[in-house]
Amino acid sequence: MKKICFATNNAHKLAEVQSILGDRFEVQSLKDIGFEGELPETHETLEENSLEKAEFLFNQFKVPVFSDDSGLEVIALGGKPGVHTAHYAGDRNADKNMDKVLSELEGANDRSGQFRAVVTYIDASGVQQFEGIIKGQVALEKIGKDGFGYDPIFIPEGYNQTFAELSAEVKNTMSHRKRSVEKLAQFLNKLN
Repeated sequence: MKKICFATNNAHKLAEVQSILGDRFEVQSLKDIGFEGELPETHETLEENSLEKAEFLFNQFKVPVFSDDSGLEVIALGGKPGVHTAHYAGDRNADKNMDKVLSELEGANDRSGQFRAVVTYIDASGVQQFEGIIKGQVALEKIGKDGFGYDPIFIPEGYNQTFAELSAEVKNTMSHRKRSVEKLAQFLNKLN
């Protein structure tokens, strides 16, 4: 079984990715490879931040590694919050972040947006990037209790409920991270 490091210690993310990659790969956490501390994220695009984290780990540990960066991109806000999704209102407070987006969209006719994830994979042979996108609309208000982040204000295409109202089973079929990791899985399966 090939070992591959995912640049996270989030157990939920690790389990999601392990289920996508299947039993041909052992997905390791940052802790598993002996990394403690914060990964650098100093850029203004998802692609650059994802690459920066993966390069940092690969250069330090010389193991196959992949990292992701993701964000909500709202058309009427010029793609914001984008790379600043997690701390758009100043800190990692989901309610404040959602309130800021909702207030900035007040009176906007176009409420379209997307969740976008970029996964960067690095091994001795080079660098690959994969993108996953979920298109939808920003709701007029927060609706629903499930999920996290911006789920209560995002209505995915083809639905009339927010992510926070949809079941985990339905939501998991259309995760932007899942879509990018599925592309990574196809790439890795071709390699082996």
